Amino acid sequence: MKKQIISFRRLHYGWIVICIAFLSLLVSAGIRSTPGVLILPLESAFGWDSMSTTFPLAFNLALYGLCGPFAAAIMEKYGIKRVMVCSLTMLVVGTGLSAWMKNIWEFTLLWGLVIGIGTGFTSSVLGAVITNRWFKERKGLVIGILTASGATGQLVFLPLLAKLATEESWQLTVLVTSLASFFVILLVLLFMKERPSDVGVLPYGATGTTETIEPLQKPLGNPFSSALKGLRYGIRSKEFWLLAGSFFVCGLSTNGLIGTHLIPACGEHGIPEVTAASMLAFMGIFDIIGTTFSGWLSDRWDSRWLLFWYYGLRGLSLVFLPTALDSTSFWGLAIFIIFYGLDWVATVPPTVRLCNTIFGEKSGIVFGWIWASHQLGAATAAFGGGTLHALTGSYTFIFVFAGILCAVASGFVIQIRHNYKYTIQETI
Repeated sequence: MKKQIISFRRLHYGWIVICIAFLSLLVSAGIRSTPGVLILPLESAFGWDSMSTTFPLAFNLALYGLCGPFAAAIMEKYGIKRVMVCSLTMLVVGTGLSAWMKNIWEFTLLWGLVIGIGTGFTSSVLGAVITNRWFKERKGLVIGILTASGATGQLVFLPLLAKLATEESWQLTVLVTSLASFFVILLVLLFMKERPSDVGVLPYGATGTTETIEPLQKPLGNPFSSALKGLRYGIRSKEFWLLAGSFFVCGLSTNGLIGTHLIPACGEHGIPEVTAASMLAFMGIFDIIGTTFSGWLSDRWDSRWLLFWYYGLRGLSLVFLPTALDSTSFWGLAIFIIFYGLDWVATVPPTVRLCNTIFGEKSGIVFGWIWASHQLGAATAAFGGGTLHALTGSYTFIFVFAGILCAVASGFVIQIRHNYKYTIQETI
């Protein structure tokens, strides 16, 4: 018993914080993936068309991204714990009330506005802020683990939610996500800490003694003003535009396209919704492996070249997807699931690492704006994909065009200067 207590005390509290953040991001990711299994039931129940159902989701994805830079500034001002509790409460309310919605405007209000903001404050920006506060070493690995929470959320939630939506009711589906959010709120209230100094330790991997820990200094001023200053700081750098442009394509080709439209696309090829959702969740297994390994690689290899290959290989897989869907063989889709799953969000750790290297102490807010670009890309694909599908009756052109854009993103990232540190003086 004594040995167990000593072993527990030697565990750096940063890993406990990472576990809480992982669960928060997991539930948020599960809720973000829920519309994929709701589109067909809602269209069937209320007679809505694909343009009507995808607009609230595009609004959701846009807000999810635009909240990022403000989330980073608000966390610095009011604390991570408060922001997490407030955002998770919004998810509880938004998902819970949506069980009684009957109109498009209610769907837009709850899933577009309320849940869009709630998930926006529990996004990759949260992981980036926590990692920078609690870790001096293994940052790439930690970011990889937290980023993999999105895939884990799919893996845990999608098959269950799809089964509930098809065999029970879509109302029960959203109530399950509401209960999951409430459970995580309790964990945050009990175990979440702001900084290493709150528990008398240094950040993981830092040298020195606990007496050298600087006291928490809350930034002065309006957090919204701080977020806008971060944007002005970033946009003067070419590297910001290269990272933001490539991340726009990343969001377009993942959350917005595959996350929103893969299940309906499978339905058009005779693949049942539960089977398609299980495939998407199974993709999450490979996403966990790929993203965690990407975090490990980003601590050891040039992040620019990692991103170059990630985007290029993703583009090839998207061009191949229509062929896989048309094929009567199971192996075509199986190859896509494995290949695309390994690449799904592997781009995040090297992007965060490049942002930290280039923008230093301002990287949290600057990455928030780069993340906003990611979600604007996702919103573009969510709504644009639904609109083009309504006009053409096929997803083939959409998948191929997204693959071409991934090739363009490969060209963007390789132009970033190696080990470059940006300072405001360079713009004067």
